[in-house]
Amino acid sequence: MARSLVSSRSPLEGEIGFSRAVRVGAHVAVAGTAPIAEKGGAAALGDVYGQTRRCLQIIAEALAAAGVELNCVTRTRVMLTDVTRWPEAARAHGEFFKEARPACTFFEVKRFIDPDWLVEVEADAIVEPAEPTP
Repeated sequence: MARSLVSSRSPLEGEIGFSRAVRVGAHVAVAGTAPIAEKGGAAALGDVYGQTRRCLQIIAEALAAAGVELNCVTRTRVMLTDVTRWPEAARAHGEFFKEARPACTFFEVKRFIDPDWLVEVEADAIVEPAEPTP
């Protein structure tokens, strides 16, 4: 089965051995995605909603690069440094997944690599095979 990798454009990809997303057949896994601003550093400092939106934007871009739409997402995991702020993350999640409504888990973690990150998001998707042409 074909395996395709979507780059995060991080200089650490080779050192760590990771990709932003991996597609194998119909299955796509998107790695834990931090709220990295377009020019680097953390996006939306102190803002769980803004950081979650940024994570989901990055995920949507990675999925698109793998030839996948958001409505194919079957599961998300939202990791927060303060789970009491889950409604802020949930609002952003709902904006992206209102129609797809994937299985979703919110949970608390102690911290992330960058102390300015308040949230990271992972996603899994399954792509339905194209209808055969007669």
